[in-house]
Formats: sequence, C-alpha cells, structure tokens
Amino acid sequence: MSLLTHVLACLFGMGSWVAINGMWVELPLIVPEIPEGWYLPSYLTVLIQMANIGPLFITLMHRFRPGMLDERPIVYCIVALGIIATFLLAFFWKHTVTIGGALHSVSLLTLCFLLSVVDCTSSVTFLPFMMRLGPQYLTTYFAGEGLSGLVPALVALIQGVGVVHCQNATLTDSFNQTLENSSVGSGKLEAIYQPATFSAQVFFLFLSVMMVVCLIAFTLLNHHPAVAREKKNDMYFNEELTPGKREQGFSLHAQTPEQKPMINPFESSRREPRSSFGRGTYSNFEVVFIFVVLAWVNALTNAVLPSVQSYSCLPYGNRAYHLAATMAAVSNPVACFIAMFMPIRSLTFMCLLTVFGTGFGAYIMAMAALSPCPLLVHSASGTVVIVLAWILFVLCLSYVKVIIGVILRDEGHSALVWCGAVVQLGSMVGALSMFPLVSVYGLFKSGDACNTVCSM
Repeated sequence: MSLLTHVLACLFGMGSWVAINGMWVELPLIVPEIPEGWYLPSYLTVLIQMANIGPLFITLMHRFRPGMLDERPIVYCIVALGIIATFLLAFFWKHTVTIGGALHSVSLLTLCFLLSVVDCTSSVTFLPFMMRLGPQYLTTYFAGEGLSGLVPALVALIQGVGVVHCQNATLTDSFNQTLENSSVGSGKLEAIYQPATFSAQVFFLFLSVMMVVCLIAFTLLNHHPAVAREKKNDMYFNEELTPGKREQGFSLHAQTPEQKPMINPFESSRREPRSSFGRGTYSNFEVVFIFVVLAWVNALTNAVLPSVQSYSCLPYGNRAYHLAATMAAVSNPVACFIAMFMPIRSLTFMCLLTVFGTGFGAYIMAMAALSPCPLLVHSASGTVVIVLAWILFVLCLSYVKVIIGVILRDEGHSALVWCGAVVQLGSMVGALSMFPLVSVYGLFKSGDACNTVCSM
C-alpha cells in the first residue's frame, strides 16, 4: 500500500464536494451583500437538484451504451470547470443585473449552478475511476470526500463566519460601530455577528486552489510511476469496452483474491451467480436492499437533517450549533478511517447501524420540530445530548455509506456508477421533500441564540 497513492486518493476525494460545501458555510457573509438575501439557500437547493442532469446523462450512457464512456476525460473537464467557476466566483459574486425592474445575482446563481453540475457529476465519475486502483484506496477516497466538508468549515471558522456575541440592544436612532458607546439599552440581548478576518473573495480563491489540488492529484493518479505500480491491470476496462465481453471483464476482476473477500477464491468458480447484478455475489433482494439503504442514508445525511441543523442546535446556544456542525463534519472522515481498518461487510450489521443512525436522526428531527423550545433547552446536558446525537448520527451512517461503496466496488465498475446515481437520487428526494416543509410552509421555527425564553 503506497502512502503517496493514499494521499493522492484523499486529495482527489476532497475535490468532489468542496465547492458546494464551501458555498454553504460562506452563506452568512454572502447573503447580506446580495439582493436575494436569505432566500439564497432555497435557490441553492433548487440549483443543486437541477444539476443532477449531469449524473443522469452519465448513468444513462452507462446503461444504454456500456463501455463507450471513459470517466477520465470527463473528470478532467468537470474539475477544470470547477477551477474556472470558483475563480470567477471570487470576482463576480457581488455582481447584479436588473431583470424585470429588480436586481438579481445572475452571476452568482449561474456559477453556483455550474459548481453544482461539477459536484453532482463527481458522484458518477470519481467513484468509477477508483476502480482503477486497489480496493484499499476506495476508503481513503471516502475519507477525502468527508474532508471536502470539514476543510471549508474549518477555514470558515478561522475566517470568523457566523461567530455571534450577545450584547444589549439599543434604542438609539443611530447605531455606532461599537455598542459600548450607546447610552440607552433596552435590556434585550441582540445577536451581533463579528466581522470576518478575511473576505469572501479570498475564501472563493481558496476553493479554486482546492480544485487545482484535486486536478493535480487526479493527474498524478493517472500518470505517476509510483501510482502505476499500485494500479490494477487496465485489461478489465478494455474488455468491458466490448459489450459481448462484459461478463468476461467481471471474471477478470474476480481473479484477485483480496478484491473478493466475501467469497472463497477456490469456491468462486463452482458457485453460481445469485443475480445478474455485478458478479452475482448478492441476490436480487439483497441488491435492492443495499440500494434502498444507500438512498435512505444519503437522503438523511445530505439533505433531510442538514436542512434542520440550525433549528435543532441554535436553541441550545451558538456554541452548541458550531460544535455540532464541526464535530459532525469531523465524524465523517473518522468513520472512513474506522472502515479502513474494520470493514465489516455484514448486511445485518449494516442494517443495525442504519437503524441506530436513523434513531439519532429522529431525535435531532424531533428537537428541530420542538424549536425554539426543545427538550433540556436550558441545561448543559441538553447541549451535550444534541452534540452527541449529531456525532453518532453522522458516524453511523457515514460508516454505512463507506461499506456499501466497498461492497459495490467489488461488484464491478458499473456497480459504482449505479452507486453514484443512487447517492444523487437519495439526496435529491431528501432535498425536494424538505424544501416545502422548511422554506414554503415554515413548519420549523428558528431559535434565538440570545433570547430563547421557554417555560420550564
């Protein structure tokens, strides 16, 4: 196992969702400067779902024209597009255009759509590319994918995004830059956001650099001699180019014992395929079960629970919100590292973890529904419980996602394409389900980090 290949796989995975994750964490600095204001998150949700046209096209090509599509040139194109879009975003995110007598951030929304296409398409191109490397590197890739959310969050934390101090609100007509100079106070606390240590332009340039790093890592994974020694024989892909020899490609892939740990290599030749999916390791029912769990887990982790994170945490204070968000982001790569050393592929164990993770998610959703007065809102134990719930929720379901990825990787190249497609499908269904509940009907009420008053 080459350390260089692991590092490159991790950096490559970081480029998968770093752009859109960066947009989300930078929202508190962006929204005061644009005419859309806090409607921007709703627009972002719609744009991300529209961008699923990229994964849809790739999946349909693999379904109806198997072997005709090579992921490598597509990855080069979408990563280059991500570099250009994030670079332009740094200079044009404030630019507005008058449409129908009102100002609109056309440049910002257009570039966000392009970044959404890049990140959504990465789900069905980055994963299949990892078939060209040994199975041990897929877990490292997932760790990098987890870091694509953690790294922008840490940079935004250094930047000071969303840092709030509670100070007495004033009744004076003119507001000074510092509230200490105000003479009359209302006795009510007001949330004051600290100024950022560096601008949004610098942050977007950082995202552009991250995409450049992803491109360099991908190029080295393709051409560096040290990585070439770690690669699998490309005969698997050459065989798959011919539809008639597709099954032969799967049999070539199955010749390496460590890539098929679920089946004894001496028995594999005598065992009949249990289904037409992949190498037939799993029955049709088990395949459906795996994909349903994958869609469910991604719906929860990528859309449903993130859409109510502020509602579930802010009633316990701004510190609880930032701690939950940061520790949840850390839990994702931690789960990947656990899976690297303890890859338990049992479907029963995967089901149990999914149930446990869903249980923690249900508690989080219940607290969001009870906002601004959830359970234990005025006690330190309430803060501890909600932070732990977020950590265990992300830890359990991230482990499930990695194990499913490893299982499908063993089933072959097409299985990983479908893996990426189901990931995007689950995320899309989750986002479209939560959008009307949060943004249209307003079923969730936001807590105030400074003035939450609840009856005991």
